[in-house]
Amino acid sequence: MFFNETKRKLSNGEIVVGCLLPYPEPSIAEMLALAGFDFVLLDGEHGTFEPRDIANAARAIELRDATPLARVTANRAEIILRFLDAGAHGVQVPTLNSGADVESAVRSAKYGPRGDRGLAGGRMSDFGVAVPIAEYTAIANEQTMVIGHVEMADAVDNVEQFIEVDGLDVVFLGPVDLSHSLGHPGDLTHPTVVDAMERVASVVVPSDKALGVYAPTAESARTWIDRGARYILSGLDTFILDGAADYLGGVGR
Repeated sequence: MFFNETKRKLSNGEIVVGCLLPYPEPSIAEMLALAGFDFVLLDGEHGTFEPRDIANAARAIELRDATPLARVTANRAEIILRFLDAGAHGVQVPTLNSGADVESAVRSAKYGPRGDRGLAGGRMSDFGVAVPIAEYTAIANEQTMVIGHVEMADAVDNVEQFIEVDGLDVVFLGPVDLSHSLGHPGDLTHPTVVDAMERVASVVVPSDKALGVYAPTAESARTWIDRGARYILSGLDTFILDGAADYLGGVGR
């Protein structure tokens, strides 16, 4: 069985900070958890995680008292099922454009009566031997997180629908895809892109959902926290490249 400390913190109005891990290496997952991140997001969308890679990475993260989450490739029930069954305590789902899309993601992540997730005696249910199935499904429905991406122009227009869906925990701004959808690829400072992100924030922050953002630097994280974001995601690649650049600069390279 599992307890989702990240979900508990968000439910209490706290801020959580995590790191995106693109590479299926449990030792790196463990180090990120040991560093003090609340959660590690195992990337199956732009990273190389497959469902078979999740279990050992999740074990390593749990060992260091952090929360393993997974970014899935698409909003499809069979994909969400496999990442959750393998050990993720929640899923971050890309390319949601409407309340119906969000509802579909939540139903895929939750057991009945809230959802349609298939049930088997796998790892997350302690292989069906620790507690009655009815107890497991109730706990899993309480503890499993769903994070929905806003990264298309349609999603910005429909963000009010997102916050009406029971079971969605976080509305996550995907800035690069959003900038591309709005016709300004990679230009996160373009007024159209800024206005879209501000619109999403203005709807989500006062709601019972947490606003999630990608913040590659501490400065950008503080800026978003000041604007009400509570689910802060950083990236391993940024830490490696920036850290290497600082080191090499310091030795004159």
